[in-house]
Amino acid sequence: MSRRGWTREELIVAFNLYCTIPFGRIHIRNSQIIELAKAIGRTPSAVSWKLANFARLDPVLQRRNISGAKHGARADLEIWDEFSNDWEGLAFESERLLTKITGRVSQSVGEIREFPEGRTREAVIRTRVNQSFFRAAILAAYNARCCVTGLSIPELLTASHIVPWSVDVKNRTNPRNGLCLNALHDRAFDCGLLTVTPELKVRLSPRIEKKRSDEFSQMFLLRYENVSISAPRHFAPDIDFLRYHNEKVFLAS
Repeated sequence: MSRRGWTREELIVAFNLYCTIPFGRIHIRNSQIIELAKAIGRTPSAVSWKLANFARLDPVLQRRNISGAKHGARADLEIWDEFSNDWEGLAFESERLLTKITGRVSQSVGEIREFPEGRTREAVIRTRVNQSFFRAAILAAYNARCCVTGLSIPELLTASHIVPWSVDVKNRTNPRNGLCLNALHDRAFDCGLLTVTPELKVRLSPRIEKKRSDEFSQMFLLRYENVSISAPRHFAPDIDFLRYHNEKVFLAS
């Protein structure tokens, strides 16, 4: 019996799962993998193997000598490149297809009730869906832990944009434009009181240094000066994005 090839739609949805499932949970018992496998008429083994094929293309995993499945299809590389060149468009398309294939409606879409049909509603839905995808991808990359403190309470974690959402439309949903931070450090990062250097070390603004006598500042901020962040399992932060934050957002004086 000949193997059935993967369609473009199936590959896009599979890549969505690669982005949003922590790498260590890509296996045949994962409920999301089982759900997709059933919806597209494949085995959980086939779906998890496809996700492993994407892993071989991930530079972060390659540097850790984790190569994923060997001899992946050329179509896998094409989908990887398609996402890399249009995260905003493909994030939304992958979520749309996931809903179409599995019948499961994204919670971010279900919450939108106050907008009538039309362009405004469509724009809000697209924004909410992409924000949801970005958060899922960032939490998956960092195994749902703050990369500075290690805090692992999801309700207190934020998918922080390195280059702000309003500045770079193209990379709004690019997982390499994100860090997993707790609510306090996310706020400090967002307003430039904290940054992460290209060497993946925490740097604090001199404005915080002036608060050295403040016990709270010592305990929750100053103790992390020059500490290395926890590296993500995949989708490492882009060095150029970190440089942008260092130079354009960080309050260096």
